[in-house]
Amino acid sequence: MRHLSTQLSIYILTLFVVNGVARQTPLSAAERNVIFIITDDESPTLGCYGDPAAVTPAIDAIARDGMIFRNAFATTASCSASRSVVMSGLHNHRNGQFGHQHHYHKFSSFHDVVSLALPRVMQRAGYRTAQIGKYHVAPEVVYEFETYLKGNGRNAVSMASECKDFITNRDDDRPFFLYFGTSDPHRGGGKDQDSERELKPDLFGNRPSDQSHPGVEEVFYDPETLPIPAFLPDTPETREELAQYYQSCSRIDQGVAALVQILKEADLYDRTMIVFTSDHGMAFAGGKTTVYEGGLRVPMVVRDPYQTKRGVTSDALISHIDITPTLLDFAGGLNYKTNGPKKPLDAGEFWKERGEAAMDNRNGNKPFKSYHGKSWLHCLGNPDDNHHETLFASHTFHEIQMYYPMRVVRDANYKLIWNIAHPLPYPFASDLWAASSWQAQLAKGDDAPYGQMTVGRYVQRPEFELYHIKADPHESTNLANSPGHQDILKSYQEKLKLMQQEMDDPWIMKWDYE
Repeated sequence: MRHLSTQLSIYILTLFVVNGVARQTPLSAAERNVIFIITDDESPTLGCYGDPAAVTPAIDAIARDGMIFRNAFATTASCSASRSVVMSGLHNHRNGQFGHQHHYHKFSSFHDVVSLALPRVMQRAGYRTAQIGKYHVAPEVVYEFETYLKGNGRNAVSMASECKDFITNRDDDRPFFLYFGTSDPHRGGGKDQDSERELKPDLFGNRPSDQSHPGVEEVFYDPETLPIPAFLPDTPETREELAQYYQSCSRIDQGVAALVQILKEADLYDRTMIVFTSDHGMAFAGGKTTVYEGGLRVPMVVRDPYQTKRGVTSDALISHIDITPTLLDFAGGLNYKTNGPKKPLDAGEFWKERGEAAMDNRNGNKPFKSYHGKSWLHCLGNPDDNHHETLFASHTFHEIQMYYPMRVVRDANYKLIWNIAHPLPYPFASDLWAASSWQAQLAKGDDAPYGQMTVGRYVQRPEFELYHIKADPHESTNLANSPGHQDILKSYQEKLKLMQQEMDDPWIMKWDYE
């Protein structure tokens, strides 16, 4: 039986005759569709964010016809953990996915997150749902889509082609929700053997020897012309790796262009919200797996075709915990009183009927009724609106052997980082450790510069890091031991404790037992 919703779908019906039988068929597609695009390890290195080198015309065009959020943040700079936040509206320390889902890492969310999970609640709000590309969360039945499409995550153009039939399907009169996850610009694919340097740059999914992925007009970058992020050292190795990274980002942009073309040809562009973001910042030491700005700051470009204000920017503080409630709000399925779904799924009955997870620890001894995040839909129509006053971030694992819990509280003025495991050296993700940009500086010793720090300071971190983020956006000066900032330090420590309590963070006990 088809799911009909007058709130979500507008149809022009006509009568036609097939084999002598009069039938009705829609001439127009459903309203209020959603395409959610999430890339892998991408900072706001886009033309619309003022990057002078980035060739990203498709995303820039969406921004000119939509909104740029200039202060959008992940809650953790680790792929799997971050995606669980995006798809649950809950911090990963609460949803249970502390680290990577795959292989021996084996992390997964609590089973009862099924009541809040993004694909589940969108379906219950009347949407047909599909996923393509990188998934990286578990259990699958919790984050279950109706349709799984196959596509090469390194070629967003071909991915878009694989989505065409789903997007343009007129046989199902529900609006659609498409989760489009690229593998670009994650590291991978080997080393660039054409490099003349001893330490070869990673290919970031690019084809070797300047070859192109099928259907892609690759954009090649001159390493000497690229801007160097403040958290990276300006070295030949860094520049060569950034050139590969930027090429991978431009390939994503061409996939976005292909999606837009499909929408326009099907008369769906003005009926579809497009959201573009990344799971966290770029895969360089100082970015990915850290809670520094290079790890947590992400792009967030949104085009809502039902808004009258276009080509605007917002300085509101928003977080990945806001994505699920926002998309559900757009779908008309958010209960503002509970900050949860209007049609909540009863997790207990769900698992009872399936005969699964009956004796498991399904919820951490507290039911999942509402989201940690809140909808920023109001910002789209009112660019001057504020959203969060304070953001919270929590990192515990990346790979299983990388236990290094960090907790963060940040507002428009200051940012406090609590390195709970500070006596330990900071553990590296395997791909970041092997990066030529890191190895080149590591070989020079602990005193070698690395962005705003030294190699030694990057590896061995203090218990607290306090930055006047408004005046020092690159986090160059730690004020935690400054005599003139002790009152501020204590104030933000109390803010951090309060947010840990509000967000059900088990690591709050470390204040007393560490």
